[in-house]
Amino acid sequence: MMDKTAAPADGLDFIPVILGSDIATYSLARTFHEAYGITSVALSKGKYHLCGDSCIIHSIYDEDMDEPDGFADRLLRIADELPKKKLILMACGDWYVDLIMENRAALEERFVIPYIPRELHDSLVFKDRFYETCERFGVPYPKTLVLDCANPPEDISQVEIPFEFPIIAKAASTPAYHYVDFEGKKKVFKFDERSQFDEMFRRLVASGYKEKLLVQDFIPGDDTHMRILTCYCDQDSKLRFAAFGQTLMEDPTDNGIGNPVAIINRVNPEVVAHAQRLLEGVGYTGFANFDVKFDERDGSYRFFEINPRLGRSNFYVTAGGNNTVKWIVDDLILDKEFEGVRIANEDGSRALFTVVTKKMLLDYVQDPALRAEVEELYRTGRAVNPIDYDAETHFMRRIYPRIFLWKQDRAFRPYLAKGD
Repeated sequence: MMDKTAAPADGLDFIPVILGSDIATYSLARTFHEAYGITSVALSKGKYHLCGDSCIIHSIYDEDMDEPDGFADRLLRIADELPKKKLILMACGDWYVDLIMENRAALEERFVIPYIPRELHDSLVFKDRFYETCERFGVPYPKTLVLDCANPPEDISQVEIPFEFPIIAKAASTPAYHYVDFEGKKKVFKFDERSQFDEMFRRLVASGYKEKLLVQDFIPGDDTHMRILTCYCDQDSKLRFAAFGQTLMEDPTDNGIGNPVAIINRVNPEVVAHAQRLLEGVGYTGFANFDVKFDERDGSYRFFEINPRLGRSNFYVTAGGNNTVKWIVDDLILDKEFEGVRIANEDGSRALFTVVTKKMLLDYVQDPALRAEVEELYRTGRAVNPIDYDAETHFMRRIYPRIFLWKQDRAFRPYLAKGD
């Protein structure tokens, strides 16, 4: 258990409690620190240099922290050891959001929970249901075939796929998919041949996954065709903030595929209008993160999914001049009233969020205009790596960002060499 003498003692009336140990965890802790000079508490399954050696994070380790049994009890015991302040519970991972939803009634005794209710959560997080909601509110999405892994077809090879290869396949439930394992498991699959898809489907069913699988029309274009949208809706379900960005590169590894590793701030009223119509229509509150892809075939922006939380690359918003966590604090801690919708970077300001080396990014990006923009943002000091923070004083934490970039380069290069 935690030594009370080591507990954060900042002169504020709230403490962020963050579940996770990845880039999203550190980015949130840095964002809270930049805004309020506050130390966050991070709960993880083990010690990792990214958060464990940080002087802006108080780390607590519990190898069973993501086990459903006793999840609420563990968090409440930790809460009892913290100063008697408001505790903002933040999740970095869909499975953590899922556990919070399961235990919301018990956790609300001690934590401010900035997430939507369970029923609304499930209607959006399951991607097949999200597309039904998109259809309802006139939001573009990819052509999709839904397969039920709880009641799979006897012979998958006889199921007609109503669009041409290549195709995309992904689990409709990220939390359920997190807990299964099988040979060749990936976050998102791209198949060029039918036999490849059929084999993966058989392995997925055998793994015990009981939710839906989405099979989708492949929208052409490399990572630079991807877009990201982060929105905040207040307690009255009114959109108050939106930050749009263009992805330059995504993580190509099997477990990280689809996670942006470089983003430039953009502005797109059309995409924001789609999101506002959907979010306000369903009564959404808190942060929502959308994955979107530009379809050059018809000029549309197609919504892939919604994350009911700040995404792994959330620091692109803060790097662009709009601190994300102030919206949570102003709304749920200070109970401020808002007017209108703030659109980030309407003044033309930009930054480059990046967790890869400049060389790797320029090796990947082929468009001359984008390459020139990357060079400009580096030259003018507007390229920001969220884990490279001047406030860190520990020696290991000061050198860790360089080690991290080296590891990223080493992990990504084989994929880039293959053209994946």
